[in-house]
Amino acid sequence: MTRTSTGRFGSEVETLLVPQLCIILPKQSCARRDHKQVTSIDRKPGMESESAVLVGVQLSKSYASESASHDELLEELAGLVETAGATVAGRLTQKRTAPDKTTYIGQGKVEQLKLLVEASDADIVVFDNDLSPAQTRNLEQTLGIKVLDRTEVILDIFSNRAQTHEARLAVELAQLEYSLPRLKRMWTHLSRMKMGVGMRGPGEKQLETDRRLVEKRISDLRRDLQRIEKRKEREVAARKDRMTVSLVGYTNAGKSTLMNALTEAKVLAEDKLFATLDTCTRRWQLSGWGPVLLSDTVGFIRDLPHKLIASFKATLEESRQADLLIHVADASNPAALEQIAAVYDVLKELGIEEKDTILALNKIDDVDDPVRIEMLRNRYPGAVPVSAFTGEGLSRLANKVSEALSRDFLDLEVDLDAGNGRLLAYLSQHGEVLSRTFSENRVTVHCRIAQKFIGKVQDNNDVYIRPYAGIHGRTNGQTTPKDSTSIEEVA
Repeated sequence: MTRTSTGRFGSEVETLLVPQLCIILPKQSCARRDHKQVTSIDRKPGMESESAVLVGVQLSKSYASESASHDELLEELAGLVETAGATVAGRLTQKRTAPDKTTYIGQGKVEQLKLLVEASDADIVVFDNDLSPAQTRNLEQTLGIKVLDRTEVILDIFSNRAQTHEARLAVELAQLEYSLPRLKRMWTHLSRMKMGVGMRGPGEKQLETDRRLVEKRISDLRRDLQRIEKRKEREVAARKDRMTVSLVGYTNAGKSTLMNALTEAKVLAEDKLFATLDTCTRRWQLSGWGPVLLSDTVGFIRDLPHKLIASFKATLEESRQADLLIHVADASNPAALEQIAAVYDVLKELGIEEKDTILALNKIDDVDDPVRIEMLRNRYPGAVPVSAFTGEGLSRLANKVSEALSRDFLDLEVDLDAGNGRLLAYLSQHGEVLSRTFSENRVTVHCRIAQKFIGKVQDNNDVYIRPYAGIHGRTNGQTTPKDSTSIEEVA
């Protein structure tokens, strides 16, 4: 049995009757509930808006508490809630050394929250922290309205933003993994119904059935995403003969706008959190360098759910395999330092925090006080101030990218058969050919080429490679056989 209902923030969805779970049945089986298979999430944009009270608890151990104010942290949550389709009706903040195990905020603060909810006539309460199932249940029983945490709001936004099959699978997996430990409280209204001694109530039966259903769907999704991940790895590996650059950064930092400014890609660019979830790769012609591949990836956010990062592993493969990262930061945001730190935390979780990275301080056209830019540059001396909107600083960024990509280049002489046109074309395409010297049926090519491309050069027979020693350092035609030369010796 299915029904069409309104989602957490007004989204219309056709759901399997599991409270607070967006589990969608295939169209051909929507006429009855058979528990055989769950397919995909299909959440449409919200039709009506709910009013929300925001609650932020600042723990003493939180890194954000060191410099970001409480209002700044709740501003981000307000942006998330508004992006999800709700309106902000009120705010409540608290500082604690540790969360309360029962309600997260303590009984006194719960009473204060209840008065605020009644005064503002709010429909939901949204916490800027992650709540346990028990804490959520206790709060809902006391307040009498729905209580969501930060992760649920982010998942709701992702479900509405997902456009491709890959993104929808990733979001559904994250939603189901988040909902699985919360199934018990979703069916407590049935667990009180008993059918006699030794007999299980229908609520318990339903819980077991739905748990098996969700666990099977999670297993299917993981298998499907593993296939997508392997295919994505092959696609990225197929482009290894080109230098690749990946844009990473906090959500709404202007990555898509920068992508459009550099490549004329016409990627969707909106002043919204998580406006795009899918990776876009375009050709970027670097002046004085040549073409490279530039990729735009999903934006990060503070306390990004770990399950969501794992689910989007295939989407983030472009960043994992890139030769260079451009970290785009919003210089106009008062919490820019915290956002930069949050992005580095996600990069660390992905295992690419050591990858060569250029920090681009975007939106300098929105910065009223130049001291803010100087403060960020003092903190990050190699940062490049840019404005993707006006184009200011883009040429400096391109030069910086060219310099970074050139650091891995080798100055070599390659001696090969003059008739090996394929290798000559490869050297011209992937390196900078500075000169050619012909002698009988041989040609010596002086070129600068990235170390990542040397392997294919060495795979050719009758090819000799040596470091370029200059005109006066030549050895009258003496060459080094490729069998006795390694990349390390050449470098």
